[in-house]
Amino acid sequence: MRITLLLPLLALVLTFTACSEQVEQKSRPNILFIMSDDHAYQAISAYSDHLMQTPNIDRIADEGMLFSNACVTNSICAPSRATILTGKHCHLHGKIDNRFPFDTTQVTFPQIFQDAGYQTAMFGKLHFGNNPKGIDEFKILPGQGAYYNPDFNTNDGKIRIEGYTTDVITDLTMDWMKNRRDPDLPFLLFYLHKAPHREWLPAERHYKEFTKKTFPEPSTLFDDYEGRGSAAKEAEMNILLHQNWAGDSKLRPEVLDELGITPASNWDKRAMQNKYDRFTEEQLAAWNAVYDPIIEDFKQRYPTMTEKEQMSWKYQRYMQDYLASIAAVDEGVGTVLDYLDEAGLSENTIVVYTSDQGFYLGEHGWFDKRFIYDESFKTPLLVRWPGTVEPGSKSDEMVQNLDFAQTFLDIAGIEAPSDMQGESIVPLLKGDIKGWDRDAVYYHYYEYPAVHMVKRHYGIVTREYKLAHFYYDVDEWELYDRKNDPMEMQNEYNNPEYADVVAELKEKLIELRVKYEDSEELDQKFIDLYTKK
Repeated sequence: MRITLLLPLLALVLTFTACSEQVEQKSRPNILFIMSDDHAYQAISAYSDHLMQTPNIDRIADEGMLFSNACVTNSICAPSRATILTGKHCHLHGKIDNRFPFDTTQVTFPQIFQDAGYQTAMFGKLHFGNNPKGIDEFKILPGQGAYYNPDFNTNDGKIRIEGYTTDVITDLTMDWMKNRRDPDLPFLLFYLHKAPHREWLPAERHYKEFTKKTFPEPSTLFDDYEGRGSAAKEAEMNILLHQNWAGDSKLRPEVLDELGITPASNWDKRAMQNKYDRFTEEQLAAWNAVYDPIIEDFKQRYPTMTEKEQMSWKYQRYMQDYLASIAAVDEGVGTVLDYLDEAGLSENTIVVYTSDQGFYLGEHGWFDKRFIYDESFKTPLLVRWPGTVEPGSKSDEMVQNLDFAQTFLDIAGIEAPSDMQGESIVPLLKGDIKGWDRDAVYYHYYEYPAVHMVKRHYGIVTREYKLAHFYYDVDEWELYDRKNDPMEMQNEYNNPEYADVVAELKEKLIELRVKYEDSEELDQKFIDLYTKK
């Protein structure tokens, strides 16, 4: 009799336990991490609409939080991505630049999510020399990847997919969400765009539109760097002098010979020829129909153009293709957000949009990144978390890509490893400013001497000031007043009025170097390793 009564009771308990586990699994939030490559915050209309409109990316800010002081620890692609995955500064994970190997013994946060029962997937551009760890299904571009007809490394080997890469990455992401996602498991999904990385090849629908546009020149396009030190003056990032005429401005390689134009680099012509070779006949015909008239017009004008006119021409060509590349990213983001709504996933999915760093869009005459100066140091960060983040909210607190791993783990209720160096920004997302006590961040750039010739430097940045030390072949300090000199035109390091600020920031910088386990000994170690390569 007792056994007969116990059996239904046991079945009820087991059923209740199984249901509880299912509810717990489903209640754990999904995380959609969207990252583009070299997407300047100046080219997101939620930050500024002077260049273009990005209505779909803006939706994340409208329905969530926009961070105006989000930044990176090292403004270069692979190191930034390694920092995001490990929650550690470059000197600890080993990826100090695009060439140094990532320390594969490092634990990445997707591994922790996978172990905690999350379904994990990654589509697009990873770019640090390794296949991802902790990812159930991936299709990632090898290296920089191609804008047209891209190859992908997958769990099952290499494949090629015909089409425009931004659209292909969106299609792969959508296919996984619709057809292979386990609806009973929470997911961690990486949706990673190549665009708008150099050399900025837009989709046909966008280059037809954007090549007809003219964009406002930044006030510092013709900066002479008189207010700065030798680092700015010696950097090789000037649009006129260092941007490729063929590879970047899209002149045909033979046109350079015809006009007697010296290539800007030893890969200038090759960069564009490689793109032509990758097009299908149909894609090439569509491309030539739009770009050949631009080239012919330039050939007529070039013999009488001044250097200033050449700079302005190259700037417009740069903006037309760079911004057009972003247009496809914005469309893809809209497609994914719409699906989350349609599938009933939005309420339990945190959506993050960011870039691996910022980028110069002609400010100070530059393209590229690398410097601690704002356009490359700052990165877009927009977070939507329904029911937690107040729609349309903003934060100017100092947050970094160093914080992403711990933030995601915190959101999912997973304990973070003790050796991660970031801080969860969940208090800020919940509007709890008192729960956030960081007043300064640490930055360190290593790749010198190398392409673009940006000198090695480290520094400290607060909301009010920025102090940087350039070292290796120089010993120079720069201080910028971020409030009174937002374009960072004047180095105030030797200004007596800022002596107390310099002294205070130097002391804090020493403290940060100790906190993050960086040192002069490590600086020298990486110099020695770099010069031996």
